Amino acid sequence: MAKNVKVLLGVCGGVAAYKAAELLRELQRQGAEVRVVMTRAAKEFVQPLTFESLSGHRVFADLWGAGEAADGTSEIEHIAQGQWADVLLIAPATAHTMAKLAHGMADDFLSATYLACTKPVVIAPSMNVNMWEHAATRANVIALKERGHVVVEPESGYLACGMTGGGRFAEIEIIVRAVMGCVEQREDLVGETVLITTGGTREPIDPVRFLGNRSSGKMGFALAAAARRRGARVVVIAAATTAAEAVGCEIVRAETAAQMQAAVLSRLAEATVVIKTAAVADFRVREVATEKMQRSGSVTLELEATEDIVRSVVERRRAGTLVIAFAAEMGSDVARAREKLRRKGADAIVLNDISRAGIGFDADRNAVLFLTGDGLVEIGEAAKGDVAEKILDEVFGLRMRGVLGVDVGGVVAG
Repeated sequence: MAKNVKVLLGVCGGVAAYKAAELLRELQRQGAEVRVVMTRAAKEFVQPLTFESLSGHRVFADLWGAGEAADGTSEIEHIAQGQWADVLLIAPATAHTMAKLAHGMADDFLSATYLACTKPVVIAPSMNVNMWEHAATRANVIALKERGHVVVEPESGYLACGMTGGGRFAEIEIIVRAVMGCVEQREDLVGETVLITTGGTREPIDPVRFLGNRSSGKMGFALAAAARRRGARVVVIAAATTAAEAVGCEIVRAETAAQMQAAVLSRLAEATVVIKTAAVADFRVREVATEKMQRSGSVTLELEATEDIVRSVVERRRAGTLVIAFAAEMGSDVARAREKLRRKGADAIVLNDISRAGIGFDADRNAVLFLTGDGLVEIGEAAKGDVAEKILDEVFGLRMRGVLGVDVGGVVAG
């Protein structure tokens, strides 16, 4: 994070409020100046003195008090703090506070500051799983995202209430990365149209069953968000996903491999970069049952290969369009990945070892190898947002070197 970035941290009343102190310290380690706003409920969990000692600033909580400006005159503090900040971070955000933000209510210092702040807003919710999944909360999250705010969705796990499920405060690193993404303005992809596929395709067996995989779409949406921040126009072709969609990108849904291929090819003429992160099924059922199959002793399914979307993109792309493939493998077999790169004719392939615990499918972290025809860059384990930035660094490097294709059996693709 650039030095002297000013973060206004809004802390709401929940068990995760104590983690805001650790979040504050990590923001400071990244070079940010942090001031804190607390709701009345937050002060029931953590004393303001804690944040005052860590931040070196008094905590803002009273909507009705007037402050003093640098020139000695009085100022309306919730207006002044909203103007001071480079980014407003609300973490943890409760269901109650998000409802107020979504509906424009301003009955305390934090909600009034939110309405007066024209800077980027990052929201990291934390709450009981039933509250998180309630239709009202989901509607409020959608409204906040549509407003252009970054919502760092909570993780699943054991909650303070004793239940297990979604609602647990996201990892500090992920929240800090979201803040950094708002204040780091890189424009090296301005003028590019990046077409990204993500998620896992589903191939029907009968009207209710399908062949699928555990892809969440997190890596693809992380790439989409990063490319958007760097100035690109982004189109995402998404199969089944559980990850939060990237804000500011066009999202097109496609369920099967055939539907994804059709969607990609229909938008290919617009693209200057294609990144294929989707986990596309290699096989589909040759004959899909028209009615739900009944239980029996055994069932034999005849499978056939699905479309090779990367190869079809390479064959149809316009001159100058970069194609980046992904290979999810059980292990880091570089030779195998290079053979796949050569066979498909892409400009680069990202090798993702999904056999390692804690990275790959449905995880928040990843570690990959970025392979070109004659090069290899190791991108070590990090949050997927960080990995996405490093992958785009390599893509930008390819663009700057003017790489338009690789040798595929004597034929130059692209």
